[in-house]
Amino acid sequence: MSLDLREDEAVRKVSERLKATYRHQYQPDRVEATVTAAREHFLSSPIRDFIPVLVERRARAALDNHPRGTVAMI
Repeated sequence: MSLDLREDEAVRKVSERLKATYRHQYQPDRVEATVTAAREHFLSSPIRDFIPVLVERRARAALDNHPRGTVAMI
C-alpha cells in the first residue's frame, strides 16, 4: 500500500473516531469539514509520517474550543 493510501485511510479513521466522539455536539459533516481543514494545514509538510496524529490533534482542539453547533473551521 502506498504512503498516500495509508495516510488517507488513517485520516478516514480519525474522522470516524471524531464523529463518534462528538456525535452529540456536531453534525458529522461539520466534524468532517474540521478534519479536512486540519489536514489541509499540513499539505505542504514534506514528512508525512505523523500527519494523521497531527490532524487529529488539530481537529480535536478546534472542536473542543468552539461553541456547540458552530462550524469549527481552522
